[in-house]
Amino acid sequence: MKKLENKKLVKILIIIGVVLFISIIFSLLNMGNNMIYKNISVQGVNVSNKEKTKAEDEIKKLYEKKKSEGIVLIHNDMQLNISYDQLNILPNFDKSLREAYEIGRKGNIITNNYAILFTNFIKRDIEIDFNINEKKLEECINDIESKLPDLKLEGSYYIEGNELIISKGKSGVIVEKDKLKELIMENIQDLENDSNEINIPVKEENPKEIDIEKIAQEIKKEPQDAYLSENPLEIHTDEDGIDIGISLEEAKQILSEEKDEYIIPLNVTPASTRVADLGEKAFANLLATFTTNYDSSNTNRDNNLVLAASKLNGTIVNPGEEFSYNKTIGKRTIENGFKEAKAYAGGEVVLDVGGGICQLSSTLYNSALLANMEITERHNHYFKTSYVPEGQDATVSWGSLDFKFKNNRKYPIKIEANVGEGVAKINIYGIKQDDDYVVKVESKVTNIIKCKTEYKNDYTLKKGEEVTVQQGENGCTSETYKSLIKNGVVVSKSLISTDTYNALPTIIKRNP
Repeated sequence: MKKLENKKLVKILIIIGVVLFISIIFSLLNMGNNMIYKNISVQGVNVSNKEKTKAEDEIKKLYEKKKSEGIVLIHNDMQLNISYDQLNILPNFDKSLREAYEIGRKGNIITNNYAILFTNFIKRDIEIDFNINEKKLEECINDIESKLPDLKLEGSYYIEGNELIISKGKSGVIVEKDKLKELIMENIQDLENDSNEINIPVKEENPKEIDIEKIAQEIKKEPQDAYLSENPLEIHTDEDGIDIGISLEEAKQILSEEKDEYIIPLNVTPASTRVADLGEKAFANLLATFTTNYDSSNTNRDNNLVLAASKLNGTIVNPGEEFSYNKTIGKRTIENGFKEAKAYAGGEVVLDVGGGICQLSSTLYNSALLANMEITERHNHYFKTSYVPEGQDATVSWGSLDFKFKNNRKYPIKIEANVGEGVAKINIYGIKQDDDYVVKVESKVTNIIKCKTEYKNDYTLKKGEEVTVQQGENGCTSETYKSLIKNGVVVSKSLISTDTYNALPTIIKRNP
């Protein structure tokens, strides 16, 4: 019995010895090998039998190519670009390549040899941690959705004089955001996929029913007179008393009709004393000013800017109150005095009622930034604008895109808007505070998006004839920063937006 056990022990020792001998020989053979072993890939890219630095260079080259092209999101005939810079992507190439290189090297002789042999039969893929800023990705997707021409619009309302004007909203599409998020991340991570185009996943949806009871509660106010007290200086703002002027049953009857817009009468009890009546003490200081230029020979555009400025001029925003450009200017219609002028809509330059008033919202945006207001909603244009630098515009569209800011100061502010002779100027007045800063806004272009040429068949032209109907212009991506300065020293500098401006295509009509 003992002899059998001894024989087994000898066999085991011999096997162990053989394994150790083979492992040592195998290790000695691989000792001078500085290549990544067989069947190993990083983010789907084969890095087998390559030096770590060379493999990293190849992967970085693939990534930089994808980064330079960005992502093109397609919806019907519309294209929208997202740059990688907008998502603050920070890929960790070194960690993944180090992990790939250490396969077969980080353990002892036996485990290393096992790992090397294992790769001969089973492939290993090491993923790269791209560190995509998910908040920025969500912001990009929300902004993209807001620019879709067939977007579902929820009902909205605003008050004009003694009337409550309610828009019904309209059916349309909404972006399936989780799906789009996955598609974008997959495209970024698929380094060997040359395509940068993604069809935006959308679904049809109807707007919510108008809730007149909820609206009535939101607008109801008791009248309050403005007054000023001193030592310390306090400004108490005014409020008009507002209530629905008919019964809720009558209002519901009006809303049951098939209309795009409904008018509900209001009972308005004006305040006896307005903040504006308190005199210069309430708005003693110029907090910010900004000016843009325009072509005054374009009479329709000039009309729209002058009309919008007249509605904006004198607007007072109380502490903690949110200003809405759309609600202040109202719906842009022929009946309200607006005219057709060039504007951007659905990624094209078109004639639109109220065209041009985005210049005033952009001028106000810059003035609000310089006054250090809290910006709560702002969207950049689809194409670059001529009147402000990249990253400093604010486009608006009734029912979807708005420009909003909150008065985050202790005292009310007053907006003064002047338009004429090719100049749009907006001043913001209020009372200076000890915690005020000098604000500096700077933008820089981070990438150029080359324009393309589109051909459209037009058989009314002579055979072989070509006519350029739209001259193209390059687009770009940009970053905009806001610096807060105290006593000549920069206290903080923050990134306030990353924007993409699509290339305006050259459009040529031809008879082929």
